[in-house]
Amino acid sequence: MPETVVEIPYKVNCISILDEEGNLDKELEPKIPDETLLKIHRFMLLGRRFDERMLKLQRQGRIGTFAPVKGQEAAQVPAVAALKDSDWMVQSFREQAASLYRGQSLESFLLVYGGFFQGNEVPDKLLNLPVAIPVGTQILHAVGLGMAMNYLDREDVVMVFFGDGATSEGDFHEAMNFAGVFTTPVIFVCQNNQWAISVPREEQTESKTLAQKALAYGVPGVQDDGNDALAVYTAAQQAIERARKGQGSTMIECITYRLSMHTTADDPTRYREEENVEAWEAKDPIPRFQNYLIDKGLLTEENLQEIEEEIDREIKEAIESAEQKMEDLGSQALTMFNHLYEEMPPYLLEQRQQLENELESED
Repeated sequence: MPETVVEIPYKVNCISILDEEGNLDKELEPKIPDETLLKIHRFMLLGRRFDERMLKLQRQGRIGTFAPVKGQEAAQVPAVAALKDSDWMVQSFREQAASLYRGQSLESFLLVYGGFFQGNEVPDKLLNLPVAIPVGTQILHAVGLGMAMNYLDREDVVMVFFGDGATSEGDFHEAMNFAGVFTTPVIFVCQNNQWAISVPREEQTESKTLAQKALAYGVPGVQDDGNDALAVYTAAQQAIERARKGQGSTMIECITYRLSMHTTADDPTRYREEENVEAWEAKDPIPRFQNYLIDKGLLTEENLQEIEEEIDREIKEAIESAEQKMEDLGSQALTMFNHLYEEMPPYLLEQRQQLENELESED
């Protein structure tokens, strides 16, 4: 029998609208309301400044380790800007900027990284799942939410974030398979920041793109310049519209770079060259987007200074409030055993009693 060719009806397109030099492709420029553009900018900048302040707090021993977002703000804030309040966002451990845009408080992050579980409490109307530390596990949760949307016959969508390293995890492939089979309204946003902790992108996989990994599961894959806020918004908007029409999931690979360390427990100078970092710093998404807004007449140097001052005050107030709460919560350690079981199992009762005895002996 002669061999036949199986045609695969997919290809991977790469979206770029605002290039590294700030040149705009006007034909591709998305129609984004001015107030949305300014909000995207503010939360990208807030994410960067909050990141810088948390790094100082961590080095001072005032909070624990966390994963900096520096360099990846455009790969997440414009994506969630295309969502509705009734849509779900599922995060990993580096989506502070996106979570802030969606309504999570600065204070909550400080509490979490200060070691207080109360920071993970999500307000009832905020459809964000808490931070997920294990690599890739949250992708399965997102598909479960997507299946629920179908079951409830709702037009809402789910957006899940993960890194390039997660595409090497089994959870990613299991989730992608279910998303394809059940036509779930899930937007998979892979922030390809070129590093899975210390493993470079080229040593993780032989795939020419990460987006093509979705194709095997019948899910379209697209790339975008993850440092181009307009490209990220456009890719997200197209994927969301497709999902709302009942056409299923899309995977978006945002090409970006982790300008800082993997977490504050990491030393990236041990495994990457400073020249590579400097090359990517020249592609910084924030100045690029700011120049675009200035060219459109939506932002001035005076406006920018005012925004910087507002953000500085906002962060200072959040730190003061969070540290006061940490002091108050420090005497409530036993509450960590609450809200887990209707009837606490014997082993937790034993642990609770042991901690209670230790606390009493310190008084």
